[in-house]
Amino acid sequence: MERYVYDFTEGGPDIAGLLGDKGAGLAEMTRLGLPVPPGFTVTSEACRVFMATGAPPGGLEEQIAHHLAALERATGKRLGQVDDPLLLSVRSGALSPGRSDTVLDVGLNDLSVLGLGKTPERERFAWDSYRRLVHMFGSTIMGVDGSLFEDVMGRLVRRRAVADDSRLDNVDLIRLVQSFKDLIVERTGEEFPQDPAEQLRRAVLAVFTASDGERARGPRHRERVPEHVGTAVTVQTMVFGNLAPDSGSGIVFVRDPATGRPGVHGDYLPNAQGEDVVAGIRTTLPLERLAELDPAAYGRLRDCVDRLEAEHEDLYAVEFTIERGTLWMLEARVGDRAVSDAL
Repeated sequence: MERYVYDFTEGGPDIAGLLGDKGAGLAEMTRLGLPVPPGFTVTSEACRVFMATGAPPGGLEEQIAHHLAALERATGKRLGQVDDPLLLSVRSGALSPGRSDTVLDVGLNDLSVLGLGKTPERERFAWDSYRRLVHMFGSTIMGVDGSLFEDVMGRLVRRRAVADDSRLDNVDLIRLVQSFKDLIVERTGEEFPQDPAEQLRRAVLAVFTASDGERARGPRHRERVPEHVGTAVTVQTMVFGNLAPDSGSGIVFVRDPATGRPGVHGDYLPNAQGEDVVAGIRTTLPLERLAELDPAAYGRLRDCVDRLEAEHEDLYAVEFTIERGTLWMLEARVGDRAVSDAL
């Protein structure tokens, strides 16, 4: 049987055509012993079969189930369990330009959100995570215009007279989740799926579908990438930058991306997930502030970035999350050397 799924402990840049740039980078960081949340990659070959036939290849469902079971054993959590559930991110790992949106917190539903927020200090975090899932799943997978979710949240922020969504309280977020679910029913006639296994299946297939959409075809055409190259999918254990003030997310560049001059540059946002950093809704902090807020995490981040650069003698951009003081590396990609090589 054709193999369509690889654990992060397998493969690397030598099979980047199968794993995509994201999957290959995660496998490489895992090989180097860097702190990577465990997970697995569904190969671009599975996507090519889907693009050619309109259906996922035979055996893919069983292979995903096998790797998911191993992930559950490794983490001691199960997808769908009510008490402290395993939650997953599902991301496109295309080698080609253009990609679908990320879906975070796959596995949450009306019951498991209660288990995730079982203590008072975690309640807001749990409902914040759930609203992110319903928003992303509704827009990326169920086809609801993403701006409609943003409009609903914007109206609530204004009504509550707060600066942004980070100031909404538990009750606000509970109401927001329900409003998002009502919006999905209104626009699609379908309920937000409560089955975590269905959420995962549909998230993977959505990446396959998007790889043949206009959003992906346009960039591929401009870059002269073959039309049916396919898209890999990374499925990864969630880590949470929105858990508490000692958590956060950011991106770091080795050398200044504008000038190519040596040094570490980037942005950091406390108590936030990665999409908050790039969305521009909240003002990020320069990376140097992380050195003041959490010197230990900053030191570990510098060590990881330095090791990547020394290993390959190349420039890297790294996405990271800090969960309660613990650093996790989510992506490493080779940066643009055009400016630096000219200096």
